[in-house]
Amino acid sequence: MSPRTTWRKSTKSTNGQSCVEVLGTLTALRDSKNTAGPTLTTHIPTFITAIKSGRVTN
Repeated sequence: MSPRTTWRKSTKSTNGQSCVEVLGTLTALRDSKNTAGPTLTTHIPTFITAIKSGRVTN
């Protein structure tokens, strides 16, 4: 498996917490507790910029 197709878990991830995994291509996110579940496909650097600017909220 190439590093670009590998999922990387957040270093802040602990058992039972709300954490994510990022695809090596920086084009998708998924719940680290439900790796078979849905993924969010996005350009992650742009998504992070939108969160920091307040355009994306919970």
